Amino acid sequence: MMPRWRLLAALGGAVALAPPPAPFAAAPARSPAGLENQYWSWRGQAIRYQVAEPASPNGQAALLVHGLFVNADHWRKTLKALADAGVTAYAVDLLGCGWSSKPHPTSDEARALSGENGRETELAESDDFGDVLLGTAAGGSRRVSFVRKPHPVDGSAYNFYTWAEQLADFADEVVGRECALVANSIGTISALQAAIDRPDAFSGLLTVSPNFRELHSAEAPPLVMPAVRAVQKLLREKGRPLFDFLAKPKTVKEILLEPYAVSNAVTDELVDVLLSPLLTEGAADVVFDTLSYSAGPLPEEQLQHPSLATVPVWACYGLSDPWTPAARVEALKKLPPVERVASFPGVGHCPHDEAPELVNPFVLEFLERLRD
Repeated sequence: MMPRWRLLAALGGAVALAPPPAPFAAAPARSPAGLENQYWSWRGQAIRYQVAEPASPNGQAALLVHGLFVNADHWRKTLKALADAGVTAYAVDLLGCGWSSKPHPTSDEARALSGENGRETELAESDDFGDVLLGTAAGGSRRVSFVRKPHPVDGSAYNFYTWAEQLADFADEVVGRECALVANSIGTISALQAAIDRPDAFSGLLTVSPNFRELHSAEAPPLVMPAVRAVQKLLREKGRPLFDFLAKPKTVKEILLEPYAVSNAVTDELVDVLLSPLLTEGAADVVFDTLSYSAGPLPEEQLQHPSLATVPVWACYGLSDPWTPAARVEALKKLPPVERVASFPGVGHCPHDEAPELVNPFVLEFLERLRD
Protein backbone atom coordinates (compact mmCIF):
# COMPACT_ATOMS: atom_id res chain seq x y z
CA MET A 1 0.00 0.00 0.00
CA MET A 2 1.26 3.48 -0.88
CA PRO A 3 2.23 5.46 2.27
CA ARG A 4 -0.08 8.36 3.09
CA TRP A 5 2.56 11.00 2.39
CA ARG A 6 3.33 9.51 -1.02
CA LEU A 7 -0.38 9.32 -1.84
CA LEU A 8 -0.84 13.01 -1.03
CA ALA A 9 2.11 13.91 -3.23
CA ALA A 10 0.69 11.81 -6.07
CA LEU A 11 -2.58 13.67 -5.78
CA GLY A 12 -0.72 16.90 -6.34
CA GLY A 13 -1.90 18.46 -3.12
CA ALA A 14 -5.57 17.91 -3.94
CA VAL A 15 -6.17 16.89 -0.33
CA ALA A 16 -5.64 19.93 1.89
CA LEU A 17 -4.66 19.28 5.48
CA ALA A 18 -4.70 21.80 8.30
CA PRO A 19 -1.16 22.69 9.36
CA PRO A 20 -0.05 21.14 12.64
CA PRO A 21 0.52 23.32 15.70
CA ALA A 22 4.05 24.38 16.62
CA PRO A 23 5.62 21.50 18.60
CA PHE A 24 7.25 23.87 21.10
CA ALA A 25 5.53 26.69 22.99
CA ALA A 26 8.72 28.77 22.89
CA ALA A 27 8.74 28.89 19.09
CA PRO A 28 8.38 32.48 17.87
CA ALA A 29 5.61 33.38 15.45
CA ARG A 30 8.06 35.05 13.06
CA SER A 31 11.72 34.86 12.11
CA PRO A 32 14.15 37.75 12.70
CA ALA A 33 13.61 38.61 9.03
CA GLY A 34 9.88 39.04 9.69
CA LEU A 35 8.79 35.86 7.90
CA GLU A 36 6.02 33.78 9.41
CA ASN A 37 7.10 30.48 10.93
CA GLN A 38 4.80 27.94 9.31
CA TYR A 39 4.41 24.21 10.01
CA TRP A 40 3.94 21.28 7.68
CA SER A 41 2.84 17.82 8.81
CA TRP A 42 5.29 15.18 7.63
CA ARG A 43 4.96 11.53 8.70
CA GLY A 44 3.19 12.63 11.87
CA GLN A 45 5.80 15.26 12.73
CA ALA A 46 5.57 19.06 12.68
CA ILE A 47 8.18 20.61 10.38
CA ARG A 48 8.91 24.34 10.64
CA TYR A 49 9.52 26.30 7.45
CA GLN A 50 9.53 29.84 6.09
CA VAL A 51 8.75 31.19 2.66
CA ALA A 52 9.61 34.54 1.10
CA GLU A 53 7.11 35.31 -1.64
CA PRO A 54 8.19 37.65 -4.46
CA ALA A 55 6.06 40.61 -5.51
CA SER A 56 6.75 39.72 -9.15
CA PRO A 57 7.36 35.95 -9.40
CA ASN A 58 9.64 34.72 -12.18
CA GLY A 59 8.38 31.14 -11.82
CA GLN A 60 11.44 29.78 -10.01
CA ALA A 61 11.52 28.28 -6.54
CA ALA A 62 14.49 27.54 -4.28
CA LEU A 63 14.67 25.32 -1.20
CA LEU A 64 17.40 26.31 1.29
CA VAL A 65 18.86 23.55 3.48
CA HIS A 66 20.74 24.30 6.69
CA GLY A 67 23.82 22.65 8.18
CA LEU A 68 24.66 20.84 11.41
CA PHE A 69 22.85 21.94 14.59
CA VAL A 70 21.43 25.06 12.97
CA ASN A 71 18.07 25.76 11.32
CA ALA A 72 16.12 27.70 8.70
CA ASP A 73 16.94 31.04 10.38
CA HIS A 74 20.53 30.60 9.26
CA TRP A 75 19.23 31.63 5.82
CA ARG A 76 17.52 34.81 7.09
CA LYS A 77 19.88 36.98 5.01
CA THR A 78 19.20 35.05 1.80
CA LEU A 79 15.45 34.40 1.70
CA LYS A 80 14.28 37.94 1.03
CA ALA A 81 17.17 38.65 -1.35
CA LEU A 82 15.96 35.79 -3.55
CA ALA A 83 12.35 36.93 -3.29
CA ASP A 84 13.35 40.45 -4.33
CA ALA A 85 14.75 38.89 -7.52
CA GLY A 86 11.48 37.08 -8.26
CA VAL A 87 12.30 33.68 -6.72
CA THR A 88 9.91 31.99 -4.30
CA ALA A 89 12.36 31.02 -1.56
CA TYR A 90 11.77 28.40 1.12
CA ALA A 91 13.89 27.40 4.14
CA VAL A 92 13.00 24.35 6.19
CA ASP A 93 14.09 22.87 9.51
CA LEU A 94 15.16 19.27 9.03
CA LEU A 95 13.57 16.74 11.37
CA GLY A 96 15.18 17.03 14.81
CA CYS A 97 16.52 20.51 14.09
CA GLY A 98 15.37 24.03 14.82
CA TRP A 99 11.69 24.25 15.74
CA SER A 100 10.76 20.97 14.02
CA SER A 101 9.67 17.92 16.00
CA LYS A 102 12.39 15.93 17.78
CA PRO A 103 11.25 12.37 18.46
CA HIS A 104 13.75 10.35 20.46
CA PRO A 105 16.25 8.85 17.97
CA THR A 106 15.38 5.21 18.66
CA SER A 107 11.74 5.51 19.71
CA ASP A 108 9.18 3.47 17.82
CA GLU A 109 7.87 6.75 16.43
CA ALA A 110 11.26 7.68 14.99
CA ARG A 111 12.09 4.20 13.72
CA ALA A 112 8.85 4.11 11.75
CA LEU A 113 9.72 7.22 9.73
CA SER A 114 13.43 6.55 9.12
CA GLY A 115 14.59 6.97 5.56
CA GLU A 116 16.71 3.84 5.93
CA ASN A 117 13.52 1.79 5.91
CA GLY A 118 13.03 0.10 2.57
CA ARG A 119 16.65 0.70 1.54
CA GLU A 120 18.09 -2.50 2.96
CA THR A 121 19.47 -3.66 -0.38
CA GLU A 122 20.84 -0.24 -1.24
CA LEU A 123 22.57 0.12 2.13
CA ALA A 124 23.96 -3.39 2.10
CA GLU A 125 25.39 -2.98 -1.41
CA SER A 126 26.95 0.32 -0.40
CA ASP A 127 28.98 -1.34 2.34
CA ASP A 128 31.42 -2.03 -0.47
CA PHE A 129 32.12 1.08 -2.49
CA GLY A 130 33.95 -1.16 -4.93
CA ASP A 131 36.23 1.39 -6.49
CA VAL A 132 34.68 4.78 -5.75
CA LEU A 133 36.89 7.81 -5.92
CA LEU A 134 36.99 10.10 -2.89
CA GLY A 135 39.00 13.25 -2.28
CA THR A 136 41.79 14.39 0.00
CA ALA A 137 42.40 17.67 1.83
CA ALA A 138 45.21 18.44 -0.62
CA GLY A 139 42.90 18.08 -3.61
CA GLY A 140 44.12 14.63 -4.58
CA SER A 141 42.16 11.42 -4.83
CA ARG A 142 41.98 8.06 -3.10
CA ARG A 143 39.87 4.96 -3.42
CA VAL A 144 37.83 3.39 -0.64
CA SER A 145 36.96 -0.29 -0.53
CA PHE A 146 34.73 -0.43 2.56
CA VAL A 147 32.46 1.92 4.49
CA ARG A 148 29.39 1.51 6.63
CA LYS A 149 26.24 3.21 5.31
CA PRO A 150 23.54 2.50 7.95
CA HIS A 151 23.44 4.69 11.06
CA PRO A 152 25.58 3.06 13.79
CA VAL A 153 22.72 3.58 16.26
CA ASP A 154 20.36 0.88 15.06
CA GLY A 155 17.03 2.32 13.99
CA SER A 156 17.90 6.00 14.37
CA ALA A 157 15.78 8.29 12.22
CA TYR A 158 18.45 10.99 12.06
CA ASN A 159 20.21 10.03 8.88
CA PHE A 160 20.67 11.55 5.42
CA TYR A 161 18.08 9.27 3.85
CA THR A 162 15.37 10.51 6.22
CA TRP A 163 16.27 14.14 5.58
CA ALA A 164 16.49 13.51 1.83
CA GLU A 165 12.99 12.06 1.79
CA GLN A 166 11.79 15.02 3.85
CA LEU A 167 13.19 17.45 1.27
CA ALA A 168 11.67 15.56 -1.66
CA ASP A 169 8.28 15.38 0.02
CA PHE A 170 8.48 19.08 0.90
CA ALA A 171 9.13 19.87 -2.75
CA ASP A 172 6.08 17.80 -3.72
CA GLU A 173 3.64 18.88 -1.04
CA VAL A 174 4.62 22.45 -0.14
CA VAL A 175 6.59 23.91 -3.05
CA GLY A 176 4.42 22.04 -5.53
CA ARG A 177 6.82 22.28 -8.45
CA GLU A 178 10.42 21.71 -9.48
CA CYS A 179 12.82 23.75 -7.35
CA ALA A 180 16.53 24.37 -6.91
CA LEU A 181 18.35 23.16 -3.81
CA VAL A 182 20.78 25.48 -1.99
CA ALA A 183 22.54 23.76 0.91
CA ASN A 184 25.17 24.68 3.48
CA SER A 185 27.80 22.40 5.01
CA ILE A 186 26.51 18.94 5.97
CA GLY A 187 23.08 19.88 4.62
CA THR A 188 24.71 19.32 1.23
CA ILE A 189 24.64 15.56 1.75
CA SER A 190 20.90 15.52 2.49
CA ALA A 191 20.31 17.71 -0.55
CA LEU A 192 22.46 15.57 -2.83
CA GLN A 193 20.68 12.43 -1.65
CA ALA A 194 17.31 14.07 -2.32
CA ALA A 195 18.43 14.91 -5.86
CA ILE A 196 19.70 11.36 -6.37
CA ASP A 197 16.41 9.89 -5.17
CA ARG A 198 14.23 12.38 -7.05
CA PRO A 199 16.11 14.13 -9.88
CA ASP A 200 12.73 15.02 -11.39
CA ALA A 201 11.92 17.22 -8.38
CA PHE A 202 15.03 19.42 -8.43
CA SER A 203 16.37 21.66 -11.19
CA GLY A 204 19.87 21.98 -9.74
CA LEU A 205 21.92 22.13 -6.56
CA LEU A 206 24.27 24.75 -5.13
CA THR A 207 26.42 23.79 -2.17
CA VAL A 208 27.82 26.47 0.14
CA SER A 209 30.89 25.10 1.98
CA PRO A 210 30.32 21.36 1.46
CA ASN A 211 31.17 19.16 4.42
CA PHE A 212 33.42 16.13 3.87
CA ARG A 213 32.64 14.49 7.23
CA GLU A 214 36.01 14.01 8.90
CA LEU A 215 34.49 11.61 11.47
CA HIS A 216 33.04 9.30 8.82
CA SER A 217 34.48 5.81 9.05
CA ALA A 218 35.80 6.18 5.49
CA GLU A 219 37.50 9.50 6.32
CA ALA A 220 39.05 8.95 9.75
CA PRO A 221 42.10 6.69 10.22
CA PRO A 222 40.84 3.15 11.01
CA LEU A 223 42.88 2.94 14.19
CA VAL A 224 41.07 5.89 15.77
CA MET A 225 37.53 4.72 15.03
CA PRO A 226 37.19 2.42 18.09
CA ALA A 227 38.07 5.38 20.32
CA VAL A 228 35.68 7.65 18.40
CA ARG A 229 32.84 5.16 18.80
CA ALA A 230 33.55 4.81 22.52
CA VAL A 231 33.36 8.58 22.98
CA GLN A 232 30.18 8.74 20.92
CA LYS A 233 28.55 6.06 23.08
CA LEU A 234 29.64 7.84 26.26
CA LEU A 235 28.15 11.12 25.05
CA ARG A 236 24.84 9.47 24.12
CA GLU A 237 24.58 7.90 27.55
CA LYS A 238 26.10 10.54 29.83
CA GLY A 239 26.58 13.67 27.76
CA ARG A 240 23.65 15.76 29.02
CA PRO A 241 25.66 17.65 31.70
CA LEU A 242 28.24 18.62 29.06
CA PHE A 243 25.47 19.75 26.71
CA ASP A 244 23.88 21.89 29.44
CA PHE A 245 27.27 23.42 30.27
CA LEU A 246 27.94 24.38 26.63
CA ALA A 247 24.42 25.52 25.74
CA LYS A 248 24.85 29.07 26.99
CA PRO A 249 24.95 32.25 24.89
CA LYS A 250 28.52 33.22 25.78
CA THR A 251 29.85 29.72 25.07
CA VAL A 252 27.90 29.39 21.81
CA LYS A 253 29.27 32.74 20.63
CA GLU A 254 32.82 31.57 21.37
CA ILE A 255 32.22 28.32 19.48
CA LEU A 256 30.83 30.19 16.45
CA LEU A 257 33.92 32.38 16.26
CA GLU A 258 35.89 29.31 15.12
CA PRO A 259 34.10 28.67 11.80
CA TYR A 260 33.15 32.32 11.25
CA ALA A 261 36.01 34.34 9.78
CA VAL A 262 33.83 37.46 9.75
CA SER A 263 33.61 37.90 13.51
CA ASN A 264 31.11 40.77 13.45
CA ALA A 265 28.60 38.38 11.86
CA VAL A 266 28.49 36.47 15.17
CA THR A 267 25.77 38.64 16.67
CA ASP A 268 23.43 38.18 19.62
CA GLU A 269 20.66 37.58 17.07
CA LEU A 270 22.61 34.71 15.48
CA VAL A 271 23.32 33.15 18.87
CA ASP A 272 19.65 33.41 19.84
CA VAL A 273 18.22 31.88 16.64
CA LEU A 274 20.66 28.97 16.84
CA LEU A 275 20.62 28.35 20.60
CA SER A 276 16.94 28.76 21.50
CA PRO A 277 15.75 25.67 19.55
CA LEU A 278 18.63 23.65 21.02
CA LEU A 279 17.13 24.20 24.49
CA THR A 280 13.89 22.42 23.58
CA GLU A 281 12.96 18.95 24.77
CA GLY A 282 14.74 16.21 22.83
CA ALA A 283 17.37 18.46 21.26
CA ALA A 284 20.29 17.07 23.28
CA ASP A 285 19.39 13.49 22.28
CA VAL A 286 19.35 14.49 18.61
CA VAL A 287 22.71 16.30 18.93
CA PHE A 288 24.49 13.30 20.44
CA ASP A 289 22.82 10.88 18.05
CA THR A 290 23.95 12.99 15.09
CA LEU A 291 27.48 13.16 16.46
CA SER A 292 27.43 9.35 16.46
CA TYR A 293 26.59 9.19 12.75
CA SER A 294 29.98 8.14 11.38
CA ALA A 295 28.35 6.53 8.37
CA GLY A 296 26.13 7.29 5.41
CA PRO A 297 26.91 8.71 1.96
CA LEU A 298 29.83 11.00 1.15
CA PRO A 299 29.63 13.99 -1.23
CA GLU A 300 32.18 12.85 -3.82
CA GLU A 301 30.52 9.44 -3.99
CA GLN A 302 27.12 11.07 -4.42
CA LEU A 303 28.36 13.39 -7.16
CA GLN A 304 29.34 10.33 -9.21
CA HIS A 305 25.82 8.90 -9.09
CA PRO A 306 24.24 8.58 -12.55
CA SER A 307 20.99 10.15 -11.31
CA LEU A 308 22.79 13.50 -11.08
CA ALA A 309 23.80 13.48 -14.74
CA THR A 310 21.02 15.96 -15.55
CA VAL A 311 21.23 18.00 -12.31
CA PRO A 312 23.62 20.99 -12.59
CA VAL A 313 25.76 21.49 -9.48
CA TRP A 314 27.67 24.59 -8.38
CA ALA A 315 29.80 25.02 -5.26
CA CYS A 316 31.22 27.93 -3.32
CA TYR A 317 33.26 28.29 -0.15
CA GLY A 318 35.16 30.76 1.99
CA LEU A 319 38.93 30.89 1.67
CA SER A 320 39.22 31.38 5.45
CA ASP A 321 37.08 28.34 6.28
CA PRO A 322 38.94 26.25 8.91
CA TRP A 323 36.73 23.19 8.35
CA THR A 324 36.50 22.86 4.55
CA PRO A 325 39.77 22.22 2.68
CA ALA A 326 39.85 24.61 -0.28
CA ALA A 327 41.74 22.21 -2.53
CA ARG A 328 39.19 19.46 -1.92
CA VAL A 329 36.32 21.75 -2.88
CA GLU A 330 38.16 22.91 -6.01
CA ALA A 331 38.72 19.27 -6.96
CA LEU A 332 34.96 18.76 -7.18
CA LYS A 333 35.21 20.35 -10.63
CA LYS A 334 36.58 17.01 -11.85
CA LEU A 335 33.19 15.36 -11.21
CA PRO A 336 30.68 15.39 -14.10
CA PRO A 337 27.72 17.35 -12.66
CA VAL A 338 29.87 20.10 -11.08
CA GLU A 339 29.94 23.03 -13.47
CA ARG A 340 31.51 25.73 -11.34
CA VAL A 341 33.35 26.30 -8.05
CA ALA A 342 33.80 29.80 -6.60
CA SER A 343 35.70 31.05 -3.56
CA PHE A 344 35.24 34.12 -1.39
CA PRO A 345 38.25 35.72 0.33
CA GLY A 346 38.12 36.52 4.03
CA VAL A 347 35.03 34.37 4.59
CA GLY A 348 34.66 31.26 6.76
CA HIS A 349 32.39 28.23 6.85
CA CYS A 350 29.07 30.10 6.60
CA PRO A 351 29.50 32.51 3.67
CA HIS A 352 25.75 33.06 3.27
CA ASP A 353 25.61 34.49 6.81
CA GLU A 354 29.05 36.10 6.92
CA ALA A 355 29.02 37.76 3.50
CA PRO A 356 25.53 37.67 1.96
CA GLU A 357 26.57 40.52 -0.32
CA LEU A 358 28.88 38.00 -2.03
CA VAL A 359 26.82 34.82 -1.77
CA ASN A 360 23.36 36.07 -2.69
CA PRO A 361 24.46 37.32 -6.14
CA PHE A 362 26.21 33.98 -6.71
CA VAL A 363 23.02 32.09 -5.83
CA LEU A 364 21.04 34.31 -8.19
CA GLU A 365 23.59 33.72 -10.95
CA PHE A 366 23.16 29.97 -10.41
CA LEU A 367 19.38 30.31 -10.62
CA GLU A 368 19.77 32.34 -13.80
CA ARG A 369 21.87 29.52 -15.27
CA LEU A 370 19.04 27.09 -14.48
CA ARG A 371 16.67 29.22 -16.54
CA ASP A 372 18.92 28.89 -19.60
